[in-house]
Amino acid sequence: MFNSGNNSPNGIPSSGGGAAGEFLWAVVAAPQNRTAVAVTALAGFAVFAIFYKAFRRRLKSPWSVRRPKPLTLQQWRRLFTADGIFRDGGTEFLKRVRSGGVDPSIRAEVWPFLLGVYDLNSSKKERDDIRNRNRKKYEELRRQCLQLLKCSDESLKLKESGETFSNGDDRGSESPDSDSSVDPQAVIQGSPSSEGQEENQPSKEKGTEPQSNEPATENFATWQRIIRVDAVRANAEWIPFSRSQALVTEDRALRAAKAVGLKDYDHLEPSRIFHAARLVKILEAYAIYDSEIGYCQGMSDLLSPIITVITADAEAFWCFVGFMKKARHNFRLDEVGIRRQLNIVSKIIKFKDLHLFKHLEKLQAEDCFFVYRMVVVMFRRELTFEQTMCLWEVMWADQAALRAGISTSAWSMISQRVPPTEDLLLYAIAASVLQRRKLIIQSYNSMEEILRECNSMAGQLDIWKLLDDAHELVMTLHDKIETAF
Repeated sequence: MFNSGNNSPNGIPSSGGGAAGEFLWAVVAAPQNRTAVAVTALAGFAVFAIFYKAFRRRLKSPWSVRRPKPLTLQQWRRLFTADGIFRDGGTEFLKRVRSGGVDPSIRAEVWPFLLGVYDLNSSKKERDDIRNRNRKKYEELRRQCLQLLKCSDESLKLKESGETFSNGDDRGSESPDSDSSVDPQAVIQGSPSSEGQEENQPSKEKGTEPQSNEPATENFATWQRIIRVDAVRANAEWIPFSRSQALVTEDRALRAAKAVGLKDYDHLEPSRIFHAARLVKILEAYAIYDSEIGYCQGMSDLLSPIITVITADAEAFWCFVGFMKKARHNFRLDEVGIRRQLNIVSKIIKFKDLHLFKHLEKLQAEDCFFVYRMVVVMFRRELTFEQTMCLWEVMWADQAALRAGISTSAWSMISQRVPPTEDLLLYAIAASVLQRRKLIIQSYNSMEEILRECNSMAGQLDIWKLLDDAHELVMTLHDKIETAF
């Protein structure tokens, strides 16, 4: 309440602040002090803006200041009730994974939840039942593989007895120690390289579930040949992350290779022979499970981290199935899934940095085809093995949150500002390009030069800075991208 008798010298009533109020009005009213007041006010606003920007940056991403620690074994155990059910439907679990990933010691337990093998609301007993059913389904798929393998061997013998047989697979002459099972020429041509693709029928619509129809023997024989080539030349990056498989005995490795008919592995040590045999077993089973897609080069890159973490073949298979529910669209013959994803990356860059986008247009690279490989094998070639697993865990946590229908109101302030998205990988890919905007604009004059730059990123990316930038893009552009598509 104002005091009617408390006026300033100029007759302007002061606020109820008494002497302080009189001083304030006196300073403002005095002409000689107005410049000083304006400068002080501007300085105050500048300081406030700096602190607000720093505070806002801390809110928008969990990695802006430092990477939070990954989900630990102790934290993981505390998330469950006595019946093995998540106490809050999995919300806290997914929040922790989104912000810091998963400790390597519990990945084998955690990944089946992230990949949808187990429902977030399932009990321990329900998961045991799922595990048993899944093991039986996988064993049946392996029986079909062996039957098809037998049929293809008999067909091959008949063909060889009647005429000279030529393999015709020119990729078999490539170095078995190649760093990637993605054919570099396939990246340049714009499609995943796979002889088996000619036999595949494209999906009728985006989002369709894979069909478990048994493929023709000829299709399976083609897939089988490509799988074996890719499995044998898989690199050894995984070895430091799975001590048990790295120390496998030679006898066990050779038995595993014989069981799947693996050949041409004499140059490999036992651990890599064993790893190749596991790749063959699971990829063959998947080719039957999803005969619409079958097998295409690049799938072995996606499977390798999974079988490194999960030692039981049946469980690794179903984790791979969960992963491929989205990734399978990268291998469709009609390339609808790839084109959509490249279009999203292009839109992100355009909305975020129009100057860079116009430069890409000038180079006829606005379709962002230069990130094709990143999309197909989900950054597997641009990141280290550990970085790949960290990125995928955060990406899977987003997808699991959307799958479970966890609303944004259930998340913390950080997560509300950065909503879960199916396309976190694409925001990360766009972020990796935007990080190189100055180099691209000033130094590159063709799409081929940008492609070489993207293919040379391997081992040079900071995964948490990349996720930080990706989440900033999600925060600022998510609604625009969703509206655009």
